[in-house]
Amino acid sequence: MVEYLVVLLDDTSVSYCHYPNDKVQHNLIPIDVLKQGIKYAMLENLTIQFVYPEYTLPNEYNDVIETIDHCKIVPSTFEDKSLRDEADVVVFNDWIGLDVFHFTSNQSYILRTSKTDFFERYLYLKGVLEKAGRLNVVLIDIETFNGDDFDKYQKILETLSKKIEKLFVQGKSPQLNLLTDRMLLDNMNSCNAGVSNVTLAPDGNFYVCPAFYNLPVVDGNEKTLDDVCQKGFSIGNLHNGLDIKNPQLYRLDHAPICRNCDAYQCRRCIWLNRKTTNEVNTPSHEQCVVAHLERNASHDLLSNIRKHGTFLPDKEIKEIDYLDPFEVRDIF
Repeated sequence: MVEYLVVLLDDTSVSYCHYPNDKVQHNLIPIDVLKQGIKYAMLENLTIQFVYPEYTLPNEYNDVIETIDHCKIVPSTFEDKSLRDEADVVVFNDWIGLDVFHFTSNQSYILRTSKTDFFERYLYLKGVLEKAGRLNVVLIDIETFNGDDFDKYQKILETLSKKIEKLFVQGKSPQLNLLTDRMLLDNMNSCNAGVSNVTLAPDGNFYVCPAFYNLPVVDGNEKTLDDVCQKGFSIGNLHNGLDIKNPQLYRLDHAPICRNCDAYQCRRCIWLNRKTTNEVNTPSHEQCVVAHLERNASHDLLSNIRKHGTFLPDKEIKEIDYLDPFEVRDIF
């Protein structure tokens, strides 16, 4: 059942996930579409998340937005600094300014980064973890990981884990999606695009998630199946409502491997699945290995924190001897 409506306020609204948004031409959502979207959310009892571009919106738009309870997702480079300080989520599209940004405990932060930048600059995150309420790291080129990258990633997780352990011992409660989420979860916590949330774009159409709006539309000039699979599509509009084709494919219970997996912190990004495997419910080998490296690091972190005293006594992460569930699919 759909519970959330993501509203892209402009074609250049910041990306907060794996998908890129390279659009530079402003295309502000028409004010009447914004109002209709809010009305739709009210009628369907949906929670709204507004995704902002870098520039300051006209006052008329701010007034309309404030007519409903919502969550604000803004870029770290947002022009309106006062609104940025009030936002629920601040997104960094690179590491620039990360060392001087004023982090607070009442905001969540997202860092979108390439693996190369992450490998070179991960130590900067130690300082962020001391101040930020929550930090989500999103690897934007996860599909390019190889064996050496997996080894580097594992060692980096071990280093960050030691910092988090130290903070917990000091009585703090740091949150880093790569390491702390799995300790707290009992079920898969995937993005659930197309199931519990959909996106309203400036064109007045609904999409599974922002990534599919940012892809070009199928126009009949495609030469291969891959060309078709990399192109976007809408799933309805404000006038006719949602029309999701084969909606069961977005659900966890129709993902044979994922539904039995316990790397609960994995986001199972629908767009990334489709990009790498041509199936919305099937992740790539690289996604699975990265998620299980995180899962195993969370297991070790949980054990290490417990050496200092009782901690999450009702949570357990069992040891496993594989990194890709597909390799042991028979047991699933």
